[in-house]
Amino acid sequence: MTTVGILGAGQLGRMLALAGVPLGKRFALYDPDPEAPAASLGAFTCGTWDDATRLDAFAASCDVVTYEFENVPVAVAERLAARVPVRPSPRALAVAQDRVSEKTLFGALGIETAPFSAVDGAADLDRALGTIGLPAVLKTRRQGYDGKGQRVVRDRAEAAAALSELGGRDLILEGFVPFTRELSILSVRGVDGSTAFWPLVENVHRQGILRLSTSPAVASDATARAARDLALRVLEHLDYVGVLAIELFEHEGRLIANEMAPRVHNSGHGTIEGATTSQFENHVRAVAGWPLGSTEARGFTAMANLVGTVPPVEDVLRLPGAHLHLYGKTARPGRKLGHVTFVEPDREALARSLRALSRVVLEPALPR
Repeated sequence: MTTVGILGAGQLGRMLALAGVPLGKRFALYDPDPEAPAASLGAFTCGTWDDATRLDAFAASCDVVTYEFENVPVAVAERLAARVPVRPSPRALAVAQDRVSEKTLFGALGIETAPFSAVDGAADLDRALGTIGLPAVLKTRRQGYDGKGQRVVRDRAEAAAALSELGGRDLILEGFVPFTRELSILSVRGVDGSTAFWPLVENVHRQGILRLSTSPAVASDATARAARDLALRVLEHLDYVGVLAIELFEHEGRLIANEMAPRVHNSGHGTIEGATTSQFENHVRAVAGWPLGSTEARGFTAMANLVGTVPPVEDVLRLPGAHLHLYGKTARPGRKLGHVTFVEPDREALARSLRALSRVVLEPALPR
């Protein structure tokens, strides 16, 4: 029986294991947190990212290794890759960890992004503002997620304050995109180079945190093809294996790439019930070298995150068609604690289900 190693044992690792166990896979998980949500779903190693002895022992227990979040140190992935296949590759991880490298790659592949410039001090910021203009967004190049590590700046005084707040160096200034909406394209590529794409997803964020995803997004065939095409370019360039998510802005009919995630992605959680093969199962299939499953939609899907608090479980389960997923995490403001999914035969029924959920979950992204 093949053992899949997962670097990180958070909710994404949990859902990967839950998808892979029915396929006969065993899992080994590595995480610095002794209470990580996926710790009970396989052979768990609690260790730091600089513990070479534990990392080597972990690698020796696995037939293939993947990761559930993109802030795993690249050096760890490279160390393991010398001992066991790591999929996606450390190269993909390195690109996704640095916003400048990421946007440079997009540009090299002919994928539109917001204008950007690396910032390492006040002089760089002054030059970048002169070129990019205002408003803009100043971000850390690394580690930011769920709205952390970034500031919208509307004038030079705000920019100077943001520079100080974000540490002054290793930053990126991006032009502000007055987008119509946010989308994501989820794709998967196998060891043999085969690819598959789930329908385009529309996303709603509040305070930098994803709150609601609906799929298939209302989009023209041309827009859907453009999203698949840009994802394919990245997949093939990186000789990628596994699930890849690319977050997009739609602006004046154009798709502008924001960032990529070399892993299963929050906006794809609805595929568990809403697609013939979920992103989690297809990721396991891909990294194991198995054939990919169909990504065909089973209906119209909505996924609402539970952020900060969880409503009474009974209240959610009373809602017809509600699928509740809880992650076993301690509640705190801004933390993703679970999600609720609906799959309906049409958009009107989906809207009714979301309105019913809004009476249970006090989430401003939900329709009233």
